[in-house]
Amino acid sequence: MRSTTNFTKPLLATLFAVALATPCFAEQSAVDANTKPVKTERVWNEMNKEKQEALGLKGNPLLGSFGFEICQDCHRSDASGRVNGATPRLAGQHTTVLIKQMTDILNGIRDNPKMTLVIADHTLLPRDIADIAAYLQSLPTPADIGKGPGTALARGKEVYDKDCASCHGDKGEGNAEKFYPMVASQHYKYLLREMVYMRNETRRNANPKMVKAVKAYSEADLEAAADYMSRLVVPSK
Repeated sequence: MRSTTNFTKPLLATLFAVALATPCFAEQSAVDANTKPVKTERVWNEMNKEKQEALGLKGNPLLGSFGFEICQDCHRSDASGRVNGATPRLAGQHTTVLIKQMTDILNGIRDNPKMTLVIADHTLLPRDIADIAAYLQSLPTPADIGKGPGTALARGKEVYDKDCASCHGDKGEGNAEKFYPMVASQHYKYLLREMVYMRNETRRNANPKMVKAVKAYSEADLEAAADYMSRLVVPSK
């Protein structure tokens, strides 16, 4: 059995040092209102070597459970993320989606300063990424998900059915083959933040189709859609 000790200890030390100096808030550089719009057509489909190798491996959930220890400071021990939207719920997410996002961060395609310091350590290899993704996908979806005010769910459903369901599924189940994430039972504030980034064209690895879909929506529309998605029930595995 491959040991995870060699990469876990130095990464835990790195993570602890960064945690002391950096608020636990994902994609901090993208929050800056002065961030210039970016072109996403190329980066969405980019297949770097780490991504290609990790996608070709069958992850080991047991080994991934050890590897995930370096992530618990932000994503919590059950991978439920934070209700305040600082970090997403990862439990139950598609392995392909998780691998894409981790390798995009590793290669500087998605901005997340804190995760970059952790994932970019040379001892975190594609095999480790595949194992962590397999472990996270195997976890049950937590019931305690952050939701919005619930005052505009009809509008949220209208927005979702019109411009989201064709990719993310009628029940928010996503599409593993196309790297579309499961959005059902994701934290409301995280969903809202990411949609705002995409509408403002400041999330560098956003799907161009998604950017186009949300471009014309108001803040109130995005809030309604995020609230609706957070309340969708994850389909049984």
